[in-house]
Amino acid sequence: MRFSDLSEQQILALAISNEEEDSRIYRAFAEGLREQYPASAKVFDEMADEEVRHRTMLFDLYRDKFGDYLPLIRRQDVTGFIYKKPLWLVRPLGLTEVRKYAAEMEYETARFYRKAAEAARDASIRELLDKLADAEDRHETYAEQLEEQILTKTARAAEDETARRIFVLQYVQPGLAGLMDGSVSTLAPLFAAAFATHQTWSTFLIGLAASVGAGISMGFAEALSDDGSLTGRGTPWIRGTICGVMTTIGGLGHTLPYLIPHFATATIVAVAVVVVELGAISYIRYRYMDTPFLAATFQVMFGGALVFLAGILIGSS
Repeated sequence: MRFSDLSEQQILALAISNEEEDSRIYRAFAEGLREQYPASAKVFDEMADEEVRHRTMLFDLYRDKFGDYLPLIRRQDVTGFIYKKPLWLVRPLGLTEVRKYAAEMEYETARFYRKAAEAARDASIRELLDKLADAEDRHETYAEQLEEQILTKTARAAEDETARRIFVLQYVQPGLAGLMDGSVSTLAPLFAAAFATHQTWSTFLIGLAASVGAGISMGFAEALSDDGSLTGRGTPWIRGTICGVMTTIGGLGHTLPYLIPHFATATIVAVAVVVVELGAISYIRYRYMDTPFLAATFQVMFGGALVFLAGILIGSS
């Protein structure tokens, strides 16, 4: 049905249903964040309690006007009513995504209350709906006040560090593993083919096949390694995709120069790309894995140099 066709009784019933759903969403956010972000979880608990208070105010007025019977009317029954993205699309829960989701909820609910107030003929109903619209507008400020009270500097620092660790675990580690494998493991077959054939196009095709094959292999290996439920490493298909794509990119970096027809020029450019790739890997290990930069550089460069020399020696034999 259209919103304009709703009676005052149906509008109040819809508002009550919406407040119930909002409180459950906030409670779900709180439960999802509680283990890793306990202070932020408490903020969402408080916001859920606030939605319960709104629901009580609405139901008290509804009971005074229409009695105890509450008709079943849901947001999906009303054309153009507030759309809420399914919670599973917000998983894994991150503070930025959750706060954005909550802000959109409050903005859309405030608009609904104002539109409902315009349609209401009863003065007391209109007054309550306007009051709730103002309350929804203030919710962002209310959330900020709660954060100031609950999220102390120490708590915020701890949560920021937790977020950093989760980011490293779920995104940086699989990406770094893929980049290292793609950059290093494809060196030997690529340069072996280059020095064995001295043909840039053949070398490019071999490098392309090695890069894509390694990407598929590493992607499946990472995705099937664990489901992330115990380790906290995140969704398997996301990790697998990141690892596979970065593996392919790592191999393609020094493969693409062999699109240059001149063999010597292509090889010089490919070697330069390899140096850049190994330097990037060293920096990422230093930046996110807490590895001293010189140690990271030596480990990566030494390993890469061994594979590079192995490829040249095999190709030249």
